[in-house]
Amino acid sequence: MARRYDSRTTIFSPEGRLYQIEYAMEAISHAGTVLGVLASDGVVLAAEKKVTGKLLDLSVTKDGGYGGSGEKIYLLTDNVVVGVAGLTADANSLVNYARTAAQRHLFTFNEDIPVEQLAQRLCDLKQGYTQYGGLRPFGVSLLYAGWDPYYQFQLYLSDPSGNYSGWKATCIGANNGTAQSLLKQEYKEDIKVEDAIGLVMKVMSKTMDSTTLGSEKLEFATLTLDPTTKKPKAKIYRPAEVDALLQKHDLGKKEDTEMKTS
Repeated sequence: MARRYDSRTTIFSPEGRLYQIEYAMEAISHAGTVLGVLASDGVVLAAEKKVTGKLLDLSVTKDGGYGGSGEKIYLLTDNVVVGVAGLTADANSLVNYARTAAQRHLFTFNEDIPVEQLAQRLCDLKQGYTQYGGLRPFGVSLLYAGWDPYYQFQLYLSDPSGNYSGWKATCIGANNGTAQSLLKQEYKEDIKVEDAIGLVMKVMSKTMDSTTLGSEKLEFATLTLDPTTKKPKAKIYRPAEVDALLQKHDLGKKEDTEMKTS
């Protein structure tokens, strides 16, 4: 029955389903895991990278730019960082749209765009791609970590249908069910950023497909308030910083401890 109603985005099946949106959700469920935890003094994001290889040129992420590989975690504005799961090309298009919308708001009102308003802007665009003929839904879900003076730190999730929702801790991508159940058990309302980092690392170590965690497989970001300026401060960790963080939580690659024979 589904085959008769899944050729177009705009056709409802007799059960009231839009199959193309469900297929987009299925594509996201096979993507690298992205995890977000909201703390009382910040937000923590972590993401599993799928594009890895010894021949991949990572010099820009090590030395230039603002950190990150440009695959999973992006800086949208000074007050919003986003993690993506799904088709990277679709994510790039949405990220560029979000950055433009944020700068337009800054130019018009001389203040950073509120986090929920930015999520709404993107969801309006995504919803339009489910309603008009000749278009397909964006095959990407996003986790927004942000701060604004109205609601302080916030964590939002949006999906290909154009829905968005606020979360204390959530996960998108592969193995999200396992991660959600772990977060339900471990999350505490008054959690601090330092503890949230440990929680995120622990959950990622149990849900990622690889046996060992390393900077080649993991991206990491935090959003906190600068203690002196009281402005939001986004930090996307560079590979060396990610490895140091993993070693700190005893989750990094174990060094070879064999005694060398003389």
